[in-house]
Amino acid sequence: MENILSIKNLSVSLSGKRGIVPILHNISLEVEQGHILGIVGESGSGKSMTAFAINQLLPGGRKSIVDGSISFCGEDLTEKTEKEMTKFRGKEIAMIFQEPMTCLNPVFTIGRQMKDVIMTHQKKSSKEAEKQAEEMLEKVHIRNPNRVLSCYPYELSGGMRQRVMIAIALSCSPKLLIADEPTTALDVTIQAQIIFLIKEACKATGTGVIFISHDLGVVSQLCDTIAVMYSGQIVEVGRAADVLAHPQHPYTKALLASVPSFTPREDGNDTLSAIPGMVPDPLEVITGCRFAPRCSYAMDICHKKVPPLQIFADGYSLHCHLQKEVEN
Repeated sequence: MENILSIKNLSVSLSGKRGIVPILHNISLEVEQGHILGIVGESGSGKSMTAFAINQLLPGGRKSIVDGSISFCGEDLTEKTEKEMTKFRGKEIAMIFQEPMTCLNPVFTIGRQMKDVIMTHQKKSSKEAEKQAEEMLEKVHIRNPNRVLSCYPYELSGGMRQRVMIAIALSCSPKLLIADEPTTALDVTIQAQIIFLIKEACKATGTGVIFISHDLGVVSQLCDTIAVMYSGQIVEVGRAADVLAHPQHPYTKALLASVPSFTPREDGNDTLSAIPGMVPDPLEVITGCRFAPRCSYAMDICHKKVPPLQIFADGYSLHCHLQKEVEN
């Protein structure tokens, strides 16, 4: 299938009070049409910063130092001006954020906000935009869309607000949808509904999706491919079933081991596993693997040399000294 998004060797540094802070290190990712890529990792791993880099919404704007390329439908977004990016944001690349209350304007009705988005990106009258807004709310299975259009954000539940955000994001039929932890703080029933809506949109329109989460259970239900991120680096990428069933990187293994189990283990040890230590400070100078200080498998070379990229069959890739390189 055609790649909608191709990120090659992306590195990002931000200017702050402590100087230039490296945030992302040599990121490479691809998103195919109609496929869902999950990005997982602890808080501080760089998941959301990757999303902001794609949309060119990095803190500090043009003061950010960006190296590498972000190719979207053949166009390098890193070379676009702010004015040129406004043609992509919302229309070609849509984003769903973790907390809709920070994105929806509290003083405008849902209808006003949906109409504004539709009329900004499409040549439609106010009446046509209102009709489309109603249709989009119906598509995300909201009952009485007319009533919801007249509501203010605070009058809706968290799950309803998130559905509205999905409706807004999909209203212009984007080619790429970025969902940044959209199910966090929602109960499991609403989580299941949000997952269903994203899957449904992906299949119906061929939209490519980047789903950012720290919840491996949610990712396992939704994603075709998983990229595991740690301290601003991609450490493992592969088909979701392969990564979850046969993780190769010690960090991925540690993440999966820390997921609570609801069935008794064969060895009788039901102690919840935890990864020792913390994600390193971005300014901390680490000469080798960034996970080595927390890794129970670490060897001498892990502390001295950055792991090379290893590419296996079916597009599986890994940054680790423990595995031997296998040619395609």
